[in-house]
Amino acid sequence: QVQVVESGGGLVQPGGSLRLSCAASGNIFSIYVMNWYRQAPGKERESVASITNVGNTIYADSVKGRFTISRDNATNTVYLQMNSLKPEAPAVYYCNGSRSLLTTATILDWGQGTQVTVSS
Repeated sequence: QVQVVESGGGLVQPGGSLRLSCAASGNIFSIYVMNWYRQAPGKERESVASITNVGNTIYADSVKGRFTISRDNATNTVYLQMNSLKPEAPAVYYCNGSRSLLTTATILDWGQGTQVTVSS
């Protein structure tokens, strides 16, 4: 079973940028879709962005145009570049694999996530 470890979160001012990383313990090329999710306190986990193993991407409407997901199958790493960050409730960002795009039906164990706080 592939394990994932997320990193790169932190405190950033509104309008700023962060780049999140998801390091997988095994070969992710065989995982059709890798995704980023986020969960704010008291809310359900939501899908943010998905990328297939050949690089096709899709984004939630709330982040479209600001976030970019990418994956490096050679290093088994998935990234989420977040620009123009908005002041929102802090959220923990997670990555996971799935068999379809923008789905919560994931196939890997959840990592510990990485917290993102956008605040002045």
